Amino acid sequence: MEVKDRKDIDVKDTWNLESIYANNELWEEDYAALEKDAAEFAKLKGAIEADVSKIPAVLDAYYGLHRRLSKLSVYARMRFDQDTTDSTYQTMSAKIGSLGVKIGAASAFVEPEILSYSKEQLEAAEKENERTAYYGRKIEEMLRGQEHTLDAEKEELLAAAGDMAEAPDDIFSVLMNADMKYPDIVLEDGTHLPLTNSTYISYMESPDRAVREGAFKTLYGQIASLKNTFAAIYRGNLKQAKFYAQSRKYSSARAMYLADSNVPESVYDNLLSAVHEALPMMYRYVAVRKKVLGVDKLHMYDVYTPIVAAQNQTYEFEQAKQMVLEALKPMGEDYLSHAREGLENRWIDIYPNKGKKGGAYSWGCYDSQPFILLNYTKNLDSVFTLIHEMGHSIHSYYSITAQDYAYSDYKIFVAEVASTCNECLLMHDLLKKTTDKEQRKYLLNHYLDSFKGTLFRQTMFAEFEKTAHDYCAQGKPLTAEALSQMYLELNQKYFGPDMEKDEEIAYEWMRIPHFYTPFYVYQYATGYSAAVALSAKILKEGKPAVDAYMSFLKGGESKDPIDLLKMAGVDMTTEKPVADALALFGELVAELEALV
Repeated sequence: MEVKDRKDIDVKDTWNLESIYANNELWEEDYAALEKDAAEFAKLKGAIEADVSKIPAVLDAYYGLHRRLSKLSVYARMRFDQDTTDSTYQTMSAKIGSLGVKIGAASAFVEPEILSYSKEQLEAAEKENERTAYYGRKIEEMLRGQEHTLDAEKEELLAAAGDMAEAPDDIFSVLMNADMKYPDIVLEDGTHLPLTNSTYISYMESPDRAVREGAFKTLYGQIASLKNTFAAIYRGNLKQAKFYAQSRKYSSARAMYLADSNVPESVYDNLLSAVHEALPMMYRYVAVRKKVLGVDKLHMYDVYTPIVAAQNQTYEFEQAKQMVLEALKPMGEDYLSHAREGLENRWIDIYPNKGKKGGAYSWGCYDSQPFILLNYTKNLDSVFTLIHEMGHSIHSYYSITAQDYAYSDYKIFVAEVASTCNECLLMHDLLKKTTDKEQRKYLLNHYLDSFKGTLFRQTMFAEFEKTAHDYCAQGKPLTAEALSQMYLELNQKYFGPDMEKDEEIAYEWMRIPHFYTPFYVYQYATGYSAAVALSAKILKEGKPAVDAYMSFLKGGESKDPIDLLKMAGVDMTTEKPVADALALFGELVAELEALV
């Protein structure tokens, strides 16, 4: 697939970032104004401490700064992501990171000053002032983390260190997306195929095993040549997490990151335990894949290609749009109207281009439409990625529409639920309409691969991440060899005896961007489990389930994420959602075994 320069991409296939700022000059004006206002905000230090009634005025100003920062950040970061080689947006992206740190330092006094009052004093203030009561949930969250909040001077120091803390993620992103260059894939017949980070997966899905093997060995050979660099970058990320956890007196980095969403650590441990128990089902699926592909040895480069070669068809973007809208019909007309808006009115940056950030995401701010970054490659997985990211975007739309800015975001723990629920609806729609045995095998394989990639693989990532952070906390060596051996052993544990022990896969951890957002990935697996449950309820119960689900989508941060999911009908503090999802995986494996 040809990878174009950014300037050669059709405008209609790009996102409309001009709707945020018509030009860079307007961005610069807002940046300068916000920088000035952040300095002015710092002068409010001491106001709350002197008078509890100042809480709402200070918080109004605080959230006003962050709302403006979000708008600036979304524009700069997404401009950078569309072409990471563009020096203009490299500079703007770096500037916004620095401004975020300045605002963090300027506002570091807010929480310590609020927490200088007792719970009883704050409750009394809420009764006396309606606007203080509006911030009651925010104050409650602060009280929950009171023992981990430092005095104003120390909070300011930690905030000022934020620029340094972001360095590992920034370095990784530039190295992987801008500076990393790969040799061509060279096949036995002498054919040369260009390889980039964003096109790697499309090669791994190729029906030609030589192409898959070539891509796999070429990519990981190149990454391995920089293994010590990647290890140093990731080691820095582990150490900054350890530093903040220790500074805030958390028992571990994991405890600190889960506390933000008030998620018990038992949820994480229950996930690992449940998936470990289900690994024999994963081994059965690996054995089926080996049988259907007809290979003597199954390699890691064989796990992405469809096992029914005849169904390896392509989907033009217009076709993908119709598939998405058809699958989302159970959600009702209101939901569908927003999906149509996104598909037709440049919410989406569709195709890969040189220098574009790999992968996909949904983003936006309170004062913009949602936006979606894709690297669409016309395969079925790309269609699923489209409906996945549209789920994120519509979740954000409803949350922003229903909530004031201070409560309009939603926690990471629920971030993957709406997106994955959309994927489940698409798969159900495709399976429902399929009568052809080969097509059904193909779809079952795709569904099983979704479980493999999200519930099993992300749990494996979560286990690697927990072990790596534990090593860091214990002062154990975090060399490239130690991290790679750790990852290799986990890979062998999760894929089982029918998978060959390809040494190259030991380096996969080096290219996973989510590891730079500590303790994020487990939520893909828990979110997937919740989504399976919610999609089943929507399809079975219809409007009542949709109405409950819409309440969840509109909830923002008005409740803790676990309580929002309970409102929608799923209790993640129990093992049931994960166990039910794994039981469905077992049923799908059995059906595929019978068909092949």
